[in-house]
Amino acid sequence: MTADELRIQQDEEMVGKAFQHLIDTYLASPHRKKVELITKAFHFAKQAHKGVRRLSGEPYIMHPLAVAQIVCGEIGLGSTSICAALLHDVVEDTDYTVEDLSNIFGKKIAEIVDGLTKISGGIFGDKASAQAESFKKLLLTMSDDIRVILIKISDRLHNMRTLGSQPTHKQYKIAGETLYIYAPLAHRLGLNIIKEELEDLSFRYEHPEVHDKIVEQLEVIRPHLDEAFRTFIHPIREEMDRRGINYELKARIKRPYSIWTKMQNKHVTFEEIFDILAVRIIFDPKEGEDEVDECLQIYGICTKFYEQHPNRFRDWLRHPKANGYQALHTTLMSKQGRWIEVQIRSRRMDDMAERGFAAHWKYKEGEKTDAVSETELDKWLATIKEILDDPQPSAMDFLDTIKLNLFASEIFVVTPKGEFKTMPAGCTVLDFAFSIHTFVGTHCMGAKVNHRLMPMSYQLESGDQVEIITSNEARVEPSWLEFATTAKAKNKIEAYLRRRKRECAKVGEEIVIEWFQKHELEFSSIVLDRLCNIHGKRTREDFFAAVGDASLVLSSSDLQALQHKKESSNNKESKNWRKYIPFMKKKPKEEEKATEVPSSEEPLVIDKKKPVILTEENLSRFVMCPHCHPIPGDDVLGYYDENNHVIIHKRQCPVANKLKTSQGNNILAVKWDMHKQAYFAATIHIEGLDRVGILRNMTDVLTQQFNVNIRHLIIDTHDGIFQGDIELLIHDTGDVETIIKNLKEIEDMENVTRIS
Repeated sequence: MTADELRIQQDEEMVGKAFQHLIDTYLASPHRKKVELITKAFHFAKQAHKGVRRLSGEPYIMHPLAVAQIVCGEIGLGSTSICAALLHDVVEDTDYTVEDLSNIFGKKIAEIVDGLTKISGGIFGDKASAQAESFKKLLLTMSDDIRVILIKISDRLHNMRTLGSQPTHKQYKIAGETLYIYAPLAHRLGLNIIKEELEDLSFRYEHPEVHDKIVEQLEVIRPHLDEAFRTFIHPIREEMDRRGINYELKARIKRPYSIWTKMQNKHVTFEEIFDILAVRIIFDPKEGEDEVDECLQIYGICTKFYEQHPNRFRDWLRHPKANGYQALHTTLMSKQGRWIEVQIRSRRMDDMAERGFAAHWKYKEGEKTDAVSETELDKWLATIKEILDDPQPSAMDFLDTIKLNLFASEIFVVTPKGEFKTMPAGCTVLDFAFSIHTFVGTHCMGAKVNHRLMPMSYQLESGDQVEIITSNEARVEPSWLEFATTAKAKNKIEAYLRRRKRECAKVGEEIVIEWFQKHELEFSSIVLDRLCNIHGKRTREDFFAAVGDASLVLSSSDLQALQHKKESSNNKESKNWRKYIPFMKKKPKEEEKATEVPSSEEPLVIDKKKPVILTEENLSRFVMCPHCHPIPGDDVLGYYDENNHVIIHKRQCPVANKLKTSQGNNILAVKWDMHKQAYFAATIHIEGLDRVGILRNMTDVLTQQFNVNIRHLIIDTHDGIFQGDIELLIHDTGDVETIIKNLKEIEDMENVTRIS
């Protein structure tokens, strides 16, 4: 047997095993058994992708098989979704059409494949920079059949699991998109296990060293966590056994990405995170018993043995989260003096928590969905459709608006009639008004919150009873955007303001034309641009709108300015040509700083397939992002802009996160190769107890021990507490970490963190 024949045989065996595993998983599910249809779709896809391989070297059919396995085994969908997953790349990558699939497999499967094809945009291909636009298409298809997005998330999950075969710059792009779009979507749909895996995989590829270190640290403390778990649950287990409850106890260890996020947000070390361990109690309800009552009984058992945290009780039993999540959470003090969160839920609640709406989806063959989850999901889809009706000016603005609603925590607000409404945490009276109806929002004057008069900007808390006060005299103002927090409210306010601006601009244009005619002036674009410059208006529409709403009135001084400029128009025109050339327009100061390259340098020539190496010799040719201030040792990437400049960002920089999604093809892998020759600015934040001599202790550490140059120092004290920021000149992150470690050892120093 030749090497080629052996490889073909091995490929056939691998594909055959994967398909058999899929069929076995499907047969073990509660769906109607349509094995023949799935087998037909598999053979069709296998033939269509024949001879094609992935970058990993596997036959391409292994990817559709893996996506179908996720759809069936991890999300729990049936034969229609499995077939669509097997066929999801056929229309995009082969000569077959949607009509061909409709004739062979039926209209519904073809429609789902068509939806997947429309939103594809070549995630691993050359057209990958349009992810924001693709996301719009994806949301448009969701309201027709949610299975489109569920299969798309499964597709992304398998791509993330096999991301190691991609070049580094592609890994950053795809991981960035995943964190920005797909993980929040999975969260909103209640796919908790998938959401956590997407986050961890993205973290692993964006920050491999940090990820591996946290995994190692978890392994070191795992025996201690196991022992803490056994000790904590012992009395609870005995009592539940005595009462004859059928249950399962699980230790839930915080995921690496979640730990790292908390370290970043709270500015703490791994050792300072105390909620790594949580306990999950999953029970099977007794015949005829109410599962909510049983949850409360188990809660009573737990609090019998341990004291609970007064501010850490969460009840999502009667009023589930918007993604269908139901559970009761409490935080208890263990005998070892550690707070441990306990999550109590029934088997059905657990299924919903881990697999989301898909666990009881209304398209699930042969079954009707759970009414609560259907209603809540339909509400969310309705919100998405409203936002799509008034799309944002740019795709990235649209994405940001959607994300406001994807990852928000939730509170419950009560209407005057006693109805509960789910709202995002941090929402205001104005947000609540828009959630009721657009008319109520645009005519809102304030509200009675718990029978007390409150302004539109008042931030609501869970349990508040709210009655919106409206008036026909109310008028939407731009300032409303400052205290609107939900996607719906922001979108409706912006749409209203854009509509009003267009109306004012139309009126203003008529006023300006009349003014020109009255003073016998030529109504030309050149003269209009002069008026815009005189009044500091960026566009003609801004100028017309200002005239239309009477915030700007044309006067004799405008006439004099125009007549004076007319005398020197030829000279002026020769200088103003630059503003019509896009790359000659004056940039805002911050943007100018971020893209300016010394004129003596030749334009950079970049090979996107190879990592960019930063050295002391070439550093001046690159631009450091002014938002995140990267220094040697930080995990960084590069953005190659349209002017052939490379801007260096930290990988977690908010600006870089947007670029990964909107300009993915221009992301570069970057590595440091510095030798402690150059100096960089880093800012450290300090907090502690104020006492005589503590400032001298700090300066001794910085100047005598480390010989560090202090560029800037601000210290503020109040009620015996001090805090401040120190800007230092250092070589790399290693210097910063050593300095922070030594500053923490100073007596009365409570917190030391790097902030930039």
